[in-house]
Formats: sequence, C-alpha cells, structure tokens
Amino acid sequence: MNKKIDENQGAIDAYQKAVALKYEGVGAPLVTASGEGIIAEQIIELARQLGVPMYENAELTELLSMLELGDEIPHDLYVIIAQIIALAYSLNLQ
Repeated sequence: MNKKIDENQGAIDAYQKAVALKYEGVGAPLVTASGEGIIAEQIIELARQLGVPMYENAELTELLSMLELGDEIPHDLYVIIAQIIALAYSLNLQ
C-alpha cells in the first residue's frame, strides 16, 4: 500500500508500524523513532502535532523498522527516501 498522507490528515490503523527519519542535508537520513501498535500511534500523533509531513508506504516502513535507532538508511533506499524528502520539502513550500 502506497499512500501520501497530508501534513495533518490520515487515519490510524488498529495495528500498524511507523518510522521517523531525520535528515540535516549531510550524510544519510537517520532513524529517529520506530515502533508498532500504540508506539506507532504516538509517533504519528506527535508528527501531526508538529506539522511534520508523513508518507505512508507499508513495504518501506517494514524495511526501515528493521533498523536500530540512530542507524543511517541503507544505500538501497537512498532513491526512494530522496523522493520522499523532496516531496516533504515541496509540501512545506506550499
């Protein structure tokens, strides 16, 4: 399932996973939060409160959830993550 969620929209599934990434323009993005169930809900709710753009992709979330907090994303995911970051930046400019 691939679906963009606007900055403050989207429904929370009864059971889901969430992963938060941080990118500061240098190096690779880092995993800053990861969880499932109620932890995923809290990650999503905090992102909504802070106005952080979100992007839903179950397959990508599954891959990223295998990483540890503080890990850089693997090279294999650079292109898709770069596209998502570009989308987030374009949403912030609107």
